Amino acid sequence: MAHDLVIRGGIVVDGTGAPRREADVAVSGGKISEVGQVAGRGRREIDASGRIVTPGFVDIHTHLDAQIAWDPIASSSCYHGITSAVLGNCGVTFAPCKPEDRDYLASLMESVEDIPADSIRLGVPFSWETYGEYLQAIDGMNKGINVGGMVGHCAVRYHAMGERSLDEVPATDADIEKIVALVDEAIAAGALGFSTSRTYMHKVPDGRCVPGTYAGEEELLAIGRVLGRHGRGVFEAAARLGEGDKEAHLPKTRAEVAWMGRISRENNVQVTFGLTHSYRRPDLYRQVIAFAEEENAAGARLRPQTSARGIGGLFALDHRTPFAGNAAWRELAQLPFDERVQALEDATVRQQLATLEHPVMFDMNLAFVLTADNVDYSHNPANTLAAHAERLGMTPVEAFIQLNRQHRGRVAIWYPGLNQSIEAVGEMLKNPTVAMGLADSGAHVGQIMDASSPTWLLSYWVRDTGQIALEEAIRGWTSDTAALFGIRDRGVLRPGAFADVNVIDLDTLGMDLPEYRHDFPGGAGRYVQTGRGYDHVIVNGEPFMERGEHTGAFAGVTLRS
Repeated sequence: MAHDLVIRGGIVVDGTGAPRREADVAVSGGKISEVGQVAGRGRREIDASGRIVTPGFVDIHTHLDAQIAWDPIASSSCYHGITSAVLGNCGVTFAPCKPEDRDYLASLMESVEDIPADSIRLGVPFSWETYGEYLQAIDGMNKGINVGGMVGHCAVRYHAMGERSLDEVPATDADIEKIVALVDEAIAAGALGFSTSRTYMHKVPDGRCVPGTYAGEEELLAIGRVLGRHGRGVFEAAARLGEGDKEAHLPKTRAEVAWMGRISRENNVQVTFGLTHSYRRPDLYRQVIAFAEEENAAGARLRPQTSARGIGGLFALDHRTPFAGNAAWRELAQLPFDERVQALEDATVRQQLATLEHPVMFDMNLAFVLTADNVDYSHNPANTLAAHAERLGMTPVEAFIQLNRQHRGRVAIWYPGLNQSIEAVGEMLKNPTVAMGLADSGAHVGQIMDASSPTWLLSYWVRDTGQIALEEAIRGWTSDTAALFGIRDRGVLRPGAFADVNVIDLDTLGMDLPEYRHDFPGGAGRYVQTGRGYDHVIVNGEPFMERGEHTGAFAGVTLRS
């Protein structure tokens, strides 16, 4: 009997953490039918000799909420083995939404996640009010990958309370009743969980903190009970970690982790929250992990999540440079890109650009140089702009100009504002309490590009340094993230599971230099980063990407709890 597809002779890493083995993978009817020595032929066959065959990656922290409406392949995630993505992180979602609140939620998304509001207005249909209707709208969109979402506190609270949702006073009993009803509808309709933002860094356009920031414990516990009653759904938070704490024992942070532990224990739900390293509080991440482990020892299920690399801003000649606060650089930015590159050959222009009336506001010893032939996120001190400047006998701005002349403008400066220590990142990745996430795909599109995190995990931590076993790295981006969010039958290669599969050439796996493109609705710009080494990305049994090119297939489905 013929299979739809047989992937032959690859090194199968099945996503469970089990040892790799040489095997065939057969696919029939969108699901995996055999793993082993497959005798039957396939209508299509892929020779995977010398390749790693893995489940498709499950990215649990994205902000593709708007982009999926106009970019069905979900770039740049599609270039890095992602076959399932979770929307609705950090409490920011487009549903529930009253018709009169659509513009507000678009502006809020721009303010928090740097997704242009004009593009949202042009590209998102807003044909819904309830979260269930929102999922139905996603059903009708072409999707190259699978997409599910959490319902966000910002939208829920604004729907229930209007402008009062931003106040620092607690919600009333009547408010909480409305909030609980909205969350209940969303979970019943298939939301993968609930998300909230507690950090003071997330603001609405007028500078106030987003709805939910000041929610009291009674409100949060009431929401947790909804998940408990349904027996499904993750609780996700952009948590308030280290904010307001001055004492070494971090009483406010300990209290923040404590209420998450209580929600988890009382309702038997998974709770996850972002965790990163910063030199401002260099030991905070260790203390937070210890707090989470204390809660887990008492019966909670808390999973901090972190990225495989530093999380940081990009600065380049094709968009915004590190020196954009200076008049000569602003004038240069008005030119088309090719003319900017050519202008650097004029000695007078170079002299004007090198004269800075306003200094750069970040440390050049943490500003790493990326070029087309060296996309290196390893925090190598020899690769900082300061180090390049010292070797060239120039100031950093002169070195930046010289590098752009040498590489014809294909240079980016990467400044990791979070996860600033590669050693701290490695420590977190190897801790079983910590989940892999925070790629932030679709967010901060004019500032960062971290969608390539799984590619960096496999190329740097597995292949180049050997610090993480291949089986464990794959498990961390597949079955572990799928289980955390209750996504069944994905993230694993076994008969009966959905056929989301990557065929990877580990030897050539890598990332291309981020590039700024104007391809959002209305011509808005964003960073894109393509990848290398993904021979095939298969979604629900259909070849989706082949060597970085879309096949034309849209086999993705809406993921529901």
